[in-house]
This record gives sequence, structure tokens and C-alpha cells, in this order.
Amino acid sequence: MRIELATAAGATDRPNEDWTATVLPASGRGGGLVLLDGVTPPRGETGCVHSVPWFTARLGGALVELSGSRRDLTLREILAESIRRTTDSHRSTCDLSHVRTPQATVVVVRWDEAGIEHLVLSDSVLLIESPAGEVRAVLDDRLDRLPRELLVSEAVADARARNKEGGFFTAAADPAVAERAVTGRTPRAGVRALAAMTDGASRWTEMFGEGDWAACLGVLEKEGPQGLIDRVRALEDADTEREHLRRSKTHDDATAVYARL
Repeated sequence: MRIELATAAGATDRPNEDWTATVLPASGRGGGLVLLDGVTPPRGETGCVHSVPWFTARLGGALVELSGSRRDLTLREILAESIRRTTDSHRSTCDLSHVRTPQATVVVVRWDEAGIEHLVLSDSVLLIESPAGEVRAVLDDRLDRLPRELLVSEAVADARARNKEGGFFTAAADPAVAERAVTGRTPRAGVRALAAMTDGASRWTEMFGEGDWAACLGVLEKEGPQGLIDRVRALEDADTEREHLRRSKTHDDATAVYARL
């Protein structure tokens, strides 16, 4: 088994809000991975005295513990309990009803000798490669399918779409959001490799169109996660006319995990 991971902050003047970890073995068998992309809030009040990295570390730690130790729980149940634990740890100090309370996208994968379970919430990406080399992307694409008028500004998105029915969902303070996650199971014999990426790393395919998901997994296989991130950074630096970046920040936190099972 080969597992590699890499991360790079989007800026030197603020902390990296991504978080990732792997666990081997999980309950004495198989393994798992967790990847989070903390949501950067706009300037202003968030209702919370804690930072986004504090939140992703708390939530990520709970996800790793439970996905590694509680084989009796589904991944949705694990996400719900992890959110509940994190929420309880700052309920007394923070306004967790605030729309911009700390939150994150989530990818969780757990495997054993029989199968691969997965969970994806919001716009991080999971890739699953078959022994024949076919690559399937597991995406929660609700954000991409929203009418543009719901995303014209952060204020509009917060008021009408963020963690709202008919909008998009992230892991914040409500454990019930776990029911919104995209989940599934694949027989172990049908999986050769896995990859998880935050949207700062998946820009190689989604923003710059340098190759499809199979090609992206090929870069991870040959050059590792750091190689993919380096390619993204080079593309960002070269886009001086902002043909692809448009209103996006030049560099985003970028994290990728590759697992050859």
C-alpha cells in the first residue's frame, strides 16, 4: 500500500485552513482517510471566537478517531457525531447559529478487505480508480448547479443558499447536515487507487482544464500530490490576464491525498 499527501497554503500571511489525515489500520483492518477544506469567511463577524483551522482540526480529529475505531457506524453517523462533538466543544462560547460559524467541506473514505465506503460533502473531490484504470469522480455538485443569481455575492449566498434547502451544504454546527452528504460503497476488488483533493488542488482539472479526472489521477500516480500542487501553482502564476482565475483568489489552500491500495 502506498499513501502520500501534500498541502500548500494559499498565502503566507494567513494559516492553511485545509486539514487531512490517514489512519492505518482502522480497527485492526483496512484503513481510512479524511480531508477537509475550511471555508474562509468574509471579513466581519462570524459569531465564533475560534479560527477556521481550530475548527477543521477539531472536526478532522473526531472524524479520524471515529472512522478508525467505530466500524459499527456508517460514515453519515460518524460525520454527525463528529459535528456534534465539535459543536459541543464551543457551544458555550460562540453563536453557532451564525451563518458564517466555522465550517468545512468533507471527504471521508474507509476501507477493509471487503469494500470501500465513501462520503463527500460540498466541493472537495474524491477519485476512485478501478483495476482496469477507469476513474470515477465522486462529487457533491449542488454548488455548481445553483442559479447564478444565488451566488452574485457572499451576502446573497449566505442569505439564500448556504446550508439552506435548495442550496448547498457544508459541515458547520448542525449534525443533521450529514444526511445531505453523497455516500456510497464499492467492492474492494473494484478499486486500485483513491485520491482526495480540496478545490485548490482540483483546479488543475476544474478551473484550468489541463486534463480530465483520469489524467489528474495519472499526475498523482507519477508525481505525487506535491507534483499536482506544483503544477497548479505554475498555472496560477502564469494566468496573469486572469483568463481562468477571473474573480477567484490567485492561490487557494491546496491539499491532495493519493492512496494506492
